[in-house]
Amino acid sequence: MDLEVTTNETFDIVTVNAGRIDASVAIQFKDAMRAATENGSCHIILDLGQVNFVDSSGLGAIVAAMKQLGSDRKLDLAALRPDVAKVFHLTRMDTVFDIHPEIPRTDTRSAG
Repeated sequence: MDLEVTTNETFDIVTVNAGRIDASVAIQFKDAMRAATENGSCHIILDLGQVNFVDSSGLGAIVAAMKQLGSDRKLDLAALRPDVAKVFHLTRMDTVFDIHPEIPRTDTRSAG
């Protein structure tokens, strides 16, 4: 599973460079997420903008990734395509995750 990590001062963005998170890649996704986030920020944004399809195994893998972060770290989701957003809504997982319509940007302007 191809994941790309971008780090800034506020959070890490983990971008999924795949069209699907399903049963065929769920274990690879969990392993890749563990590796991508093991020494990262306390706040992770999972960029699902390239993902067109998530099945129940993929949903379970995303939940497992959240749980492996532990209670002191946070996983948000961003840039969900309509079909993927529908899965999160129908399963009510949209009440578990904070879901952003796009990747949040940090304000890099200096004060003063």
